[in-house]
Amino acid sequence: MLNLIEPRADHGAGRNAPKQDLRVWLAQMQDAGELVTVTGADRDEEIGGIVDIYQRTSGAPAVMFEDIPGFPPRHRVVANILTSVRRISLTLGLPAETSEMDLVRYWRNYMKHPETIPPVTVESGPLMENVAAGADIDILKIPAPKWHEHDGGRYIGTGCMVIMRHPDTGWINYGAYRIQAQGKNVASIMTSKGKHGNLIMRRWHELGKPCPIAVVCGMHPALFMVAGIEIPYGKNEYDAAGRLLGEPVEVILGPKTGLPIPAHAEIAFEGFVHPNDLVDEGPFGEWTGYYAGGKKREPAIRIETFWHRDDPVLLGAVPGMPPDDDTFYRGTYRCGAVWNQLEAAGIPEVKGVWSHEAGGSRLWLTVAIKQMYGGHSKQAGLIASQCHAGAYANRWVIVVDDDIDPADMNQVVWAMCTRFDPREDIEVLRGCWSTTLDPMAYSHEDPRNARVVIDACKPWARRDTFPIEVRPSKEVDARIRAKFAKFLPKKA
Repeated sequence: MLNLIEPRADHGAGRNAPKQDLRVWLAQMQDAGELVTVTGADRDEEIGGIVDIYQRTSGAPAVMFEDIPGFPPRHRVVANILTSVRRISLTLGLPAETSEMDLVRYWRNYMKHPETIPPVTVESGPLMENVAAGADIDILKIPAPKWHEHDGGRYIGTGCMVIMRHPDTGWINYGAYRIQAQGKNVASIMTSKGKHGNLIMRRWHELGKPCPIAVVCGMHPALFMVAGIEIPYGKNEYDAAGRLLGEPVEVILGPKTGLPIPAHAEIAFEGFVHPNDLVDEGPFGEWTGYYAGGKKREPAIRIETFWHRDDPVLLGAVPGMPPDDDTFYRGTYRCGAVWNQLEAAGIPEVKGVWSHEAGGSRLWLTVAIKQMYGGHSKQAGLIASQCHAGAYANRWVIVVDDDIDPADMNQVVWAMCTRFDPREDIEVLRGCWSTTLDPMAYSHEDPRNARVVIDACKPWARRDTFPIEVRPSKEVDARIRAKFAKFLPKKA
């Protein structure tokens, strides 16, 4: 029987635990009314099904699963972690009522002023409460769910960080790649071509050597956020995560790989990916809302050390039918990155960027500009569609005037309906960077796609004579809001 109960007050974090402890975050979300607990849900259908229902409504709380049948009562799973702007804002230390565009502006400023806080190496930490090696390794003791009904297995790594070191430069990189539990001491990893983890693994194998790897499956969501966003090639994600947390990330070094692993993590393992060592992987319901990737042969991780805390918490960031966890934390960050890259390319007067949640943070971008010259709007759209932060798996780029809120789809669609001329204002780009996870990619062998750039700005030659909008002026609107505030809806 399923029971939906109020979250328990004790998440197991000491009073002096650092901010980087997931249990501190859980207590913070509980205090903010952003966490509920479900007991008695099985991991084969019910956990994933419940998460899917929660993800259908933007802003629904995070969900903790306890008393999972077949496992100790306090072996837990938490999911739906970052599916609201409010929860992302709280995680970043921003006010709870931060708006969508203010969150995008936060990320834009974060990237424009790249201060860092490097990690520090420590001898021990809560992660080392349980350590297994050799025949004692058993990752199956963690209640990794079958997140979607038609998945090909149980995925221990969705809200995870995968750590590697470049063999030539020593650069430490961590990213978020899906990890399937294959056996007690075997997992598999799937990385898209061109992603940093894929490039590093390929380089190890070009040298004829196994790739050292560590996987962390429960950590503070800020660490996971950094795993899933586009930190530039060659930069250390730990430095960026320290800045988000406001404190250095404490790491231990894996005894077999020497890779840095968060000391306050819940669950982690290390091992090696050997050249041409492949296992069946998938299918897995992905962020586009489809099983487009299918079942394939993917690299195996041969596990040599396994750690977990007492009463471990598995972090789930479950892709699926958008909106999902990818939609909001990656989407708001990506908007800030696209904004910065537009400005770096010389595009003036960018007023906002938004990635619509139905596009899973990638497939739809809206860019708002103040038009400064003929061709400005089309230029902005074309560059947004091909800059690094916007290029991967994009489908639609819409450019609107600065009187349109790019995060308000009613306004965006209105601009598309009334300011877009199909004869002049649409560009189709072919042969662009995508992924086999894109259901409209050309093929599995050729995972490129086509995309559309739409100029939904007022025509440059008619901008001074275009019909005026049927809406009060800003001055009248502000006066009415001030005078009649108690009668007006909070968001209108």
